[in-house]
Amino acid sequence: MVEIELDGKKVEVAPGSMVMDAANKLGTYIPHFCYHKKLSIAANCRMCLVEVEKAPKPMPACATPVSPGMIVRTHSDKAVQAQKSVMEFLLINHPLDCPICDQGGECQLQDLAVGYGKSNSRYNEEKRVVAPKEAGPLISMEEMARCIQCTRCVRFGQEVAGVMEFGMVGRGEHSEITTFVGKTVDSEVSGNMIDLCPVGALTSKPFRYSARPWELQRRKSISPHDSLGTNLIVQVKGGKVMRVLPLENENINECWLSDKDRFSYEALDNADRLINPMIKQGGQWQETDWQTALEYVAHGLRNIRHEHGADSIAAVATAHSTVEELHLLNKAMRGFGVNNVDFRLRQTDFALDGSVTPWLGMPIAELSNLKRAFVIGSFLRKDHPLAATRLRTAVKGGAKLSILHGSDEDNLIPTANKLIAAPNDWLAVLSEVVSAVAAAKEIAAPSGFENVQAGDVAKAIAASLVATGAELPGAVLLGNAAAHHPHASQIHAAAQWIAEAVGAKFGSFVEAANTVGGYLVGATSNRDLFSVPKKAYVLLNAEPELDAANPQQAVAALAGAEMVVAMSPFKHGFEYADVLLPISPFTETAGTFVNCEGRAQSFNGTVKPLGETRPAWKVLRVLGNLLGLQGFDFDTAESIRDEALGKGVTDLSGKLNNVAKLAPTAAPRSEESGSLHESIQRLADVPIYFADAIARRSEPLLRTADGQQPLARLPKALAERLGVKAGDVVKVTQGNGSALLVAEIDARLPANVVRVAAAHPATASLGSMFGSINVEKAGEGK
Repeated sequence: MVEIELDGKKVEVAPGSMVMDAANKLGTYIPHFCYHKKLSIAANCRMCLVEVEKAPKPMPACATPVSPGMIVRTHSDKAVQAQKSVMEFLLINHPLDCPICDQGGECQLQDLAVGYGKSNSRYNEEKRVVAPKEAGPLISMEEMARCIQCTRCVRFGQEVAGVMEFGMVGRGEHSEITTFVGKTVDSEVSGNMIDLCPVGALTSKPFRYSARPWELQRRKSISPHDSLGTNLIVQVKGGKVMRVLPLENENINECWLSDKDRFSYEALDNADRLINPMIKQGGQWQETDWQTALEYVAHGLRNIRHEHGADSIAAVATAHSTVEELHLLNKAMRGFGVNNVDFRLRQTDFALDGSVTPWLGMPIAELSNLKRAFVIGSFLRKDHPLAATRLRTAVKGGAKLSILHGSDEDNLIPTANKLIAAPNDWLAVLSEVVSAVAAAKEIAAPSGFENVQAGDVAKAIAASLVATGAELPGAVLLGNAAAHHPHASQIHAAAQWIAEAVGAKFGSFVEAANTVGGYLVGATSNRDLFSVPKKAYVLLNAEPELDAANPQQAVAALAGAEMVVAMSPFKHGFEYADVLLPISPFTETAGTFVNCEGRAQSFNGTVKPLGETRPAWKVLRVLGNLLGLQGFDFDTAESIRDEALGKGVTDLSGKLNNVAKLAPTAAPRSEESGSLHESIQRLADVPIYFADAIARRSEPLLRTADGQQPLARLPKALAERLGVKAGDVVKVTQGNGSALLVAEIDARLPANVVRVAAAHPATASLGSMFGSINVEKAGEGK
C-alpha cells in the first residue's frame, strides 16, 4: 500500500491508484466531469485539477498516480483557482439552455457552475452551434451544442457495452461527438449513456420534455424482465410512471440498466391496457364488475371439475409473475384438486423435475471475476444484457470464454473457443467436450463415452477449463436455449459432469425475473400442459401464442377448451379466452422476485392500479375464497411472501440445487450433420423486446433494430440451394402453420440451420422452437 497525505489526512491506497481513488476512499469530493469509476481514465475535462506539493502546476486527480509521501491539496487557493479557470473555459460555448433543458435540476455542469463558475462571462463572441444528430428512438441528440466532450459515452460503448457506437470527430472547437454515418445506436444497454452524460447533450427521447426532475417522486422497485433482479428507481408524476433509472447495487446490476429495464415502462399506459373485467357472452365481449367475473370463473371451474375431473383443468403462468402470485395460483389450484400448474411455458424436457432447482450457482458479482467460462446455449447479449457486461469485464481481465451454441453470435466479447452446431447436435458436441475433459484430466470418461472422438475445438475448450482452480475460478453456465432444448436434461447432465470434473462452478442463467421463485413455491407439474389439451385453462400473465414452446399446439388446446380465464394487465386472447381479468403490472402491485443468485427482493407498487385493475394476489385470494378453499385470508403481500419463502428470508441459495442425479449420455453427431441433405433445423431465439408482455408493448423499444419483425436467417449454401437471395420473401412451414418472412443470409449459422425467432406475432403460427422446419421461396405476389 502507498500512503499519501490528502488535505491533511493520511490515507493508504493500492500501488498504481490515482489521487482520485485516494480522495474517494476518504470521502473527499473533487469536482470532475470525464472521470467515472466504471470507465477508463480520459483526463480530458481537467476539472479535477488539484495542487500536488512540489509539482510546478496543478495536476488532474483522475490521472495522477500516487507516490509515497505525496502531499495533495484539493481545496487550496491554487487548486480552486485552477478549477474555476477550467469551468470558465467549459462555459465559453455552452448554450444558456437551463430553463428548457431536460437535464436541468440534475445536471453536473449546472451544479458545479454554481460553485466554480463566475456570475458573468468575459466572452461575448457568438457561441458555437452543433447540428443535431439522429441516434434512434431511445437517445435524443437534438442539443449536441451542450456537449463538453467528456467522452463518457464513447468509453462506455467501447468498454462496457462492447461496441463503439459514438465517436469524436474534429479538433479544438470543432470537436463533436457523433454516431457513425447513417447508423443509429442499437446496443441493448445504450440508455446508460444518458445517465453518464454530465450535461444535457444526450437525453431520453421517450422522457423528453415531459417532466422536471424535482416534480418526480422516486420509488424503489425491481425489474420484472430478465433473471438478474436489476434494482430500479421508478419516477412518478401525477400517478403515472414517467421514467425508470438504475438504483446502484454493486452486487447485482452495478450502476447500469438494460434498455428493456429502462424503457419498457412506456407500455404501462398504452391502449392495450385491460382496465375492466370482461366476459364473452354469445361470442360478444362485455365489460362487467369483479364480483360477477370471479363468480363466473368459480362456477365454471366447479362445473368442469364435476363433469370432467380435476385433471381436465390446468393453470399456466409465466416467470414474470411474483412469488406471491405464483404461490397463490399454485395453492388455489392444488387446493381445488388440480395438479396441472406450471410457469415454464417454453420448456419441453421435464426429466429433472424434483431433483434440480436451477440457479446461477454463484453470486452474480462473481461473473466479473471468472477466469474460465463455458456458456452453453445462450443468446447471451439479448437474453441477459447485464450478465454479458460482467462476462465482458471478466474477459478484459484475462478470462477465457468458450461458447457452445447454434449460431456464431457476436456477443461483443472476445471469445477463445466456439462450438457452433445445429441444435440437434448440441448433445453430440458436448459429448466431445466431456471426452476431451476426461482425457485432459486423465480420468475415466462416463460410461458410454469411450468411443467419442473429440474435435480440436472441444479439446481447446477442455484445455481451457482444466486450468481452473482457486486462483483461476471457472464456471460452466447454461443459457435459456439450453433450458428450452428438447434434450435439456441430458445437456444439463453432461455440463454438470464437465463442471465437476474440472472443479468449476455450475449453474444456469435462468430465463426470467422469477424463474427461481417459481421453483421455490412448487408451481411445477412435470409435464407440458398443452400437449394433452385440457377442458379449462387459467392463464396468469401468460400469452401462450407468444410464450409457449409450441404456440401452434398451445393455441389449438386453448381454442378447444370449454373455459379459458386470462389474467393479464393487457388485452389479449380474444379468440380463445372466455374471461379477461385485469391484473396489475409490477408498478401497480407489491411483490417479490427471486433472482438467478437466489436473492429474494421485494418491492411495493409505485402508482395506483389503472382503472379497475387489481393486484393478481388479491384476485387469487378472492378466487380461493369463492372456491371454498381454506388459508386465503391474506391482508398483505408480505404475509403471502412469508408463507411462501419464510419470514425475513432473503438469501435462498441454500434451498437451490443444480446437481442432477442423471448420468451423462453420449450422443453421436447425426450421420449427415452439416450436410445439405439433412433436414433443415430451426433455431429459435426469443427477441429481447418480445420476451414478456410488458416489453413487447413498449413503443420506443419496438422502434429499435431489435424490435423489428424477425427475419428468416439462412446459411449461404442453403439459400443458394433454395434460390433465395437476401430480401426475398420465403415461406416457413412447421406442422400445419406457416409464416411469410423476409430472408437474410447469415454466415454465422451451420449449413442445415434456419434461424426463425419465436415469441413474435409474425411467427406465432409456427410450431416448436426446435426441430425440423421447411423453407421455400414464396411465389410472386405473396
